[in-house]
Amino acid sequence: MILDGKDYYLDLLFYHRKLKRLVAIELKLGEFKPAHKGQMELYLKWLDKYEKQEGEEKPIGLILCAGKNNELVEMLEMQKDGIMVAEYWTELLPKKQLEEKLHSLLIEVRQRLEERKLLGL
Repeated sequence: MILDGKDYYLDLLFYHRKLKRLVAIELKLGEFKPAHKGQMELYLKWLDKYEKQEGEEKPIGLILCAGKNNELVEMLEMQKDGIMVAEYWTELLPKKQLEEKLHSLLIEVRQRLEERKLLGL
């Protein structure tokens, strides 16, 4: 992407047929930082203006980081802008820890779904 004569590089770009939209993915080596949101917003706006075709929905973004602070991500309300943040694992956890992590994530997702139901979303 070129803006004001400067080059910007998106890590990965996909098209989701069922969602009918571009999916931008940024890979980060470290922890999530608020500046990553601004970078992704820039990419999504550029894609919306120059790459989105007729009949497609607005592009969405995924930021993959080695770690994230859930409260920070929540405060930035990125889902309103079509941006999600996810963690990747740099090494596989021992089986017991992996089971515990998956169990806690399942509980968290269930709570979020219940909150959405209560809010009528």
